[in-house]
Amino acid sequence: MKIKLAFLGAAQNVTGSKYLIEANGSRLLVDCGLYQEREYRNRNWEPFPVSPDSIDAVLLTHAHLDHCGYLPKLFHDGFKGEIYCTAATSEIAEIVLLDSAHIQEEDVEFKRNRHQREGRKGPHPLIPLYTQDDAKGCISLLTSVDYDKPVNVGKGIEASFHDAGHILGSSMIRLRVTQDGESRTILFSGDVGRWNKPILLDPTLFENADYVLVESTYGDRLHPDNEDISKLLADVINTTHRAGGNICIPSFAVERAQEVLYHLNKLLIANRIPHLMVFIDSPMAINVTRVFQKHTELYDEEMMALMRRDESPFDFPGLKMTKTVNESKAINHIKGTVIIIAGSGMCTAGRIKHHLVQNISRPESTVLFVGYQARDTLGRHILDGAKDVRILGQRHRVRAKIEAIQGFSAHADRDELFKWLSALKNPPRQLFITHGESDAAERFATFMREKTDWHVSIPNYCDEVNLV
Repeated sequence: MKIKLAFLGAAQNVTGSKYLIEANGSRLLVDCGLYQEREYRNRNWEPFPVSPDSIDAVLLTHAHLDHCGYLPKLFHDGFKGEIYCTAATSEIAEIVLLDSAHIQEEDVEFKRNRHQREGRKGPHPLIPLYTQDDAKGCISLLTSVDYDKPVNVGKGIEASFHDAGHILGSSMIRLRVTQDGESRTILFSGDVGRWNKPILLDPTLFENADYVLVESTYGDRLHPDNEDISKLLADVINTTHRAGGNICIPSFAVERAQEVLYHLNKLLIANRIPHLMVFIDSPMAINVTRVFQKHTELYDEEMMALMRRDESPFDFPGLKMTKTVNESKAINHIKGTVIIIAGSGMCTAGRIKHHLVQNISRPESTVLFVGYQARDTLGRHILDGAKDVRILGQRHRVRAKIEAIQGFSAHADRDELFKWLSALKNPPRQLFITHGESDAAERFATFMREKTDWHVSIPNYCDEVNLV
């Protein structure tokens, strides 16, 4: 067998997922993510390790920016092949990529004006990484596939997409490569979801694979077994309401915002929190919510039961969707407590920055984190206890209460990852630990070596291996 696998991203870090497969004269890229950690963002600007026009197709696990956000750049630099993904992923990716391109363009203009005022230069040229035209170009290449139905993606190469239970439309991808009458199966976990989570079905289990690439975002920890998300959320809201402040929730527009709405809806139905105004202050989250409303076939039974009772978490009294900038600014003039759900989830861009400026120095307000904060992001600095932070070019004292609810995580923890891997009836030839900070990856690798006799490795950035 002659199969080459290269790790072009998410190797001992969390973002920038990209895995290159070369076999039978074809080049396939599994995921094409954007780097978001500050220390790695320069990689977004570096020349791609192989010529983009030499890549035949991209297989996309899901529509989070760290898995799809580099696609417009790849298109700009020459890629013109097909991008295979599920229908829901295709629809969400269109929203995410256009929003990302808009932010790229907007940030350049903002930085240009700021640098002129401050008389300095940044580390990168003041041009967008990619434009909205680039985003539209790569969106035209999206090709929808059904769950569990194999598709030919190259000579002797078959791919199938399976529900990952992570976000709407998310997939694990199984590649089967056939050469000279022999075949090898390579399993890409994408981001592994969790069991018994709201809205979505559970992750798919597999019985056989020759090679496995598994994420390790939470591979060094366990989610609290007894964490009652509804109770914790109610406590934060009720405490902040009594203090007279706002609840600012930095949230990923895809899945996390919708899951927060799910829990808020349950609390409101039960009258466990005051009936406050709830703002989804993210055009992207609003559009993604519409995709959720469309793809009811992907819901679990509990969510379907809510829909049958006309208790949709996406349409309840007091919920306001703020599309325009003026609507967003108007939130600051509301007296009393409001709940603001805004992007981005790690506070790296978007409207949440403006709400943080208004609230982070108010002792009566609360910043509530409901998602993973990658190393060296603004969200991570705040969560780690920074006394002051730089937001939109200015320093701000952190006086607001900082809270976090870990149970919202859409990533499997150590034991859930082990549950997923343990479904394999035979040991794979090799297990590659990816998509985790180096400490998390090392600890999960150690855990797997203690629990199994598998060959476990942690690839470095741009490592290449031959699969035999």
